[in-house]
Amino acid sequence: MLKRESFASSVGVIAAAAGSAVGLGNIWRFPYITGQGGGAAFIIVYLFFIVFIGMSCLLTEFLIGRKSRSDAIGAFLKLAPGKPWVVGGWIVIVTVILIFSFYVVIFGWTLDYLVKSLLNAFSGLSANEIGQVFTTTTSAIYTPIIYTFLSLTFCGGFV
Repeated sequence: MLKRESFASSVGVIAAAAGSAVGLGNIWRFPYITGQGGGAAFIIVYLFFIVFIGMSCLLTEFLIGRKSRSDAIGAFLKLAPGKPWVVGGWIVIVTVILIFSFYVVIFGWTLDYLVKSLLNAFSGLSANEIGQVFTTTTSAIYTPIIYTFLSLTFCGGFV
């Protein structure tokens, strides 16, 4: 039997959980939604939901993983054999694949922008012109594919 991989420290667990929980929506949309939703009042409601719903889900995921010592599908097969809960495991796997397919493209755009920044391609451009660079980049045929492939390679190597 193969030895299961595990985190070396609790800092790694916290970093992985935080990275999964934060997501692009919190980085891109949070400041905008905060302004639209009433500022501090929105933040208080948001933090309430993060603490009581988000933490409950996170702890549940930790408990299921620790108890089953298995993947998402295997966990439900072990903990509820013969029950339809295994569908939840499949939903988790499909959701991860869909989210990853979205993030890897955005990571490719980020790599493209990193290269352009290092080559000083934005020097002297206005905000509108930089926006046009993004539109040109994302509507090109080969550049997004190349950077998506590079991001997949980087993520695969990292994992």
